[in-house]
Amino acid sequence: MKTLGFIGAGRMATALATGCIKAGLVPAPGVLASDPVAEARHKFAAAAPGARLVDSNGGVLADADTVILAVKPQMMSRVLGDIRQHAQPRHLFVSIAAGVTLARLAEGLPSGARLIRVMPNTPCLVGLGASCYSRGATATPDDAESVRRLLTSVGQAFEVEESQLDAVTGLSGSGPAFVYTVIEALAQGAIAQGLAADLALKLAAQTAAGAAAMVQQTGLTPAELRDQVASPGGTTLAGLEALGRRDAAGALQAAVEAATRRSRELGKT
Repeated sequence: MKTLGFIGAGRMATALATGCIKAGLVPAPGVLASDPVAEARHKFAAAAPGARLVDSNGGVLADADTVILAVKPQMMSRVLGDIRQHAQPRHLFVSIAAGVTLARLAEGLPSGARLIRVMPNTPCLVGLGASCYSRGATATPDDAESVRRLLTSVGQAFEVEESQLDAVTGLSGSGPAFVYTVIEALAQGAIAQGLAADLALKLAAQTAAGAAAMVQQTGLTPAELRDQVASPGGTTLAGLEALGRRDAAGALQAAVEAATRRSRELGKT
């Protein structure tokens, strides 16, 4: 990957650009972006010194071999119509738009265009992303490896079948918002019991981070780790029983299911 272009210079594009530059995957002058919003362009330039801003989407394709389509799903058809005439066989197109299928991307680009669809998430902004990607029929193993290296510069990355990407969207794409809700609720519970708000939030966030690290580093399942914390007749068991009475687990499962359904709907519209 010698050059990397972004159509759309929002937060996710900025995170990917800075991550790949820091990892040495692409030199800063080889990174370029276009965006109609001046504020987005300014933030992109500030976060990725040395990267270039261009005036048009066609300008991105003129100088970049790998092109990241970092626009909202509702804007994708317009963007594809804009860049279609500039697409060349040398281009690899990578979409991070939720719900936009490889088939829809292929319809908007010349026949044989190399395509990979990615579902990243916002923790990419702090180098802790959880991303999945699916390659189109014409994408090569080298294309997939380039995308994997790009995504691992800002977290973890896994290749999946495209049919799984809607569920990935419901879990890791939307999941940070669900986890923030849990952290917020834990802090509010402690505040109600007398803790200062700033301390409660710090403890809740660190507790969530520590629990996640235990899952990743111990090799134990969440159920096994939960059993290690919950002793008979203790405080944890009392809290878990309160969660069970309110079906907290069911509510989180329903949130992932609803987000997954919405991703599928976006893919059809």
